[in-house]
Amino acid sequence: MLIERDPNGDFILDSTELAERFGLSQADLRRHMRHGSIVSSVEIGTAEHAGTKRVSLRLGNRLWRAVLNDENEVQHEEMTILRRNTPGQPPR
Repeated sequence: MLIERDPNGDFILDSTELAERFGLSQADLRRHMRHGSIVSSVEIGTAEHAGTKRVSLRLGNRLWRAVLNDENEVQHEEMTILRRNTPGQPPR
């Protein structure tokens, strides 16, 4: 996946590839983005992870994460399906 940075330092992800990761059409991905149902975060690596970044996007119970190197190249990515907590079970 191609990940770039804009002049403000924000990450820019390819919408076609992102839609594929979530199993959506581009139209559905755009609809979710307009409604604010895709939540993103970026974590900056420290200590032994210095120079790396972890980009996370969540839509409902689906969480896509990518670890980037200092050149913003994807080194690892994964899609996780989050399970609901069962009453009496600790949160995940």
